[in-house]
Amino acid sequence: MTTETLTLAQIEALAFDALVAAGTSETNARPLAIATAATEADGVASHGLAYIPIYCEHVLCGKVDGQATPQLSTPRPSVVRVDAATGFAHGAIDIGFETLIPLARAQGVAVLTLHNSYNCGVLGYHTGRLAQAGLLGLGFTNAPASIAPSGGATPVVGTNPFSIAVPGDAGGPVLLIDQSASTIAKSEVMKHAREERPIPLGWALDPEGNPTTDPAIGLKGSMAPSGGYKGVGVAMLVEILAAALSGGQLGIDAAPFSGPVGGPPRTGQCFIAIDPEGPSGGLFDWRMADLIAAVAAQEGAHLPGDGRRAARARAATEGVAVSAATLSRIREITARAS
Repeated sequence: MTTETLTLAQIEALAFDALVAAGTSETNARPLAIATAATEADGVASHGLAYIPIYCEHVLCGKVDGQATPQLSTPRPSVVRVDAATGFAHGAIDIGFETLIPLARAQGVAVLTLHNSYNCGVLGYHTGRLAQAGLLGLGFTNAPASIAPSGGATPVVGTNPFSIAVPGDAGGPVLLIDQSASTIAKSEVMKHAREERPIPLGWALDPEGNPTTDPAIGLKGSMAPSGGYKGVGVAMLVEILAAALSGGQLGIDAAPFSGPVGGPPRTGQCFIAIDPEGPSGGLFDWRMADLIAAVAAQEGAHLPGDGRRAARARAATEGVAVSAATLSRIREITARAS
């Protein structure tokens, strides 16, 4: 695959220009462009620049409102609620965090829910920002149905990621868990389908519930839950928090994140921010240090999030290698508007 190496600033500018060219307001484009650069830095290419043409297509077809103005309310002292107004999730989350973070510091714990939302990209990017603010950050986001219940073959819940980010002295999270309820993120299967490459067994199931290596068939069937019925349980947990609790659209009713048809997905997100000092009696940092040391003491062992941290450090000095085909599609979007 032919690639071109870009700096993080170039990636952000490229994403921003394409989004604006497609009809996104600068206010809404900037948070998404910043997140795109951060995602590429972390080595999660499937959720980085590769998504920009999809985002632009969705602005143009009305699946997402690029000019949306999110609306914030505080129905309870420690509860923040944001109506994303069918716009991009990133700007709505930014607005929510502006209130959530000081509330969590003052109250000890606070909850943010978002509804009428859209794909929020890499969930760990958002929980990581809570950790940077010194808070234990938990995040949940639901998605259009793609996982079938145990014993069934028809999808009822999405791949539904969850994330937890633990604050550390250096500012960034010392531990970051970010995983979906499926064996692999659906975007990876979509990426293989675009590139006409087979997928490993265990990633997806055909419409009859049988394993398949054909990504196109898998996209017509369902995603394989991680850990079998336990993965279905995780997807249900996230559905409760991100959709039912937020008032967002259930996965069974949400339009797909891919393709131009179906209208806005109107899915939801939920974030819980906790100041760890109060609940732990001041022992949180000590307990986390012991846990991390127990992992570090084992040769070859690593913590969740270590790979992203290492990739981020490399990207800051070496830049990121990006698919030339992806860059060509994005530059074409910007050129058409000039």
